[in-house]
Amino acid sequence: MSHDVPYPIDYGGVVDIFCTLQALKAKGISIILHCFEYGRGEQPILNEYCQEVHYYKRMEGHKGFCFHLPYIVASRSCSDLLERLKQDDYPILLQGIHSSFLLNHPAFENRKILLRLFNVETTYYRELAKYERSVLKRAYLLNESRLLAGQEKKVAKAWPVLTLSERDSQYYREKLQARQVHYLPVFHPYKEVRSLEGVGSFCLYHGNLGVAENEKAAIWLLQEVFSKLKIPFVVAGKNPSQRLQRIAHQHTHTCLVANPEEREMKDLITLAQINILPSFNKTGIKLKVLNALYNGRHCITNSTALEGSPLAPLCHIGESEQDLRQLLQELYHRPFTEEEISLRKKILETHFNAAVNADQLLTYLS
Repeated sequence: MSHDVPYPIDYGGVVDIFCTLQALKAKGISIILHCFEYGRGEQPILNEYCQEVHYYKRMEGHKGFCFHLPYIVASRSCSDLLERLKQDDYPILLQGIHSSFLLNHPAFENRKILLRLFNVETTYYRELAKYERSVLKRAYLLNESRLLAGQEKKVAKAWPVLTLSERDSQYYREKLQARQVHYLPVFHPYKEVRSLEGVGSFCLYHGNLGVAENEKAAIWLLQEVFSKLKIPFVVAGKNPSQRLQRIAHQHTHTCLVANPEEREMKDLITLAQINILPSFNKTGIKLKVLNALYNGRHCITNSTALEGSPLAPLCHIGESEQDLRQLLQELYHRPFTEEEISLRKKILETHFNAAVNADQLLTYLS
């Protein structure tokens, strides 16, 4: 069951879902997909991977509001979906705590249910609130975080859970006393390391710029790091605010590419000398870092972005503005080498092999 229509894979919340479908299909597994549609439309490509695809309308706005459930859960409660799930006894893979409205429903007490988590959502929403400028949105995020704390505690005791990072597994195991929790690396669309040797000509930050945390990171890099360096810097991503666009064009060596097409974004990542991708949020795995490691040259980030993942040996890590400026100066003219590419291939193939991880997922579902 998916919290959203998992195609196109244009944001982090659906990448793992769609690529999980691909990996299970490659194993010969028949899949019945249930997903909530609220703006992305029905996607015929999903029929290539699924035996059946069923769409349900999410209850948005006040219709999805509930005093005792998080909005992301209550807005996805659906009687039609419940009735359809009762028609068979297949294992159920829930994608995201968003899909956890089945909790405590008597019809599913003896059903095999597995919950795949995107993040520790309590922490994620609390962190989002820190960087939200709107008072109303901040209040919503903090209240959602409070309600999610209760929901996460309940699901930890009810179902086995799969996390995207070791850090999130530790949180569920130690803080929530989860009954069963396992780390299963993210399924992703990158088939092989395509990083180029040599030297690129600019530095790049990329992400969904409509997310407050990502906008905060981009503005921080522009104002605190690149304003003091004369190294070309490009910010690229979806839905940048007018404020971010204005700040990005204050210097002649910095700019912003708004809403690039998939091919253009891939070219930017590939041609950059450095992908610089700090994060202020401590949960999940940062797919933008994984994208940069499969397709880009040098990658600079901070420990927050890497905690709980196996990617640290492949990245240059800096915490402060001074750390990042020093790393940028060291790496901007340093050729990216075949040895570095070989190390990426070794570590990424070990941890993010879709076929191996699909086999592991099937053992949890059996």
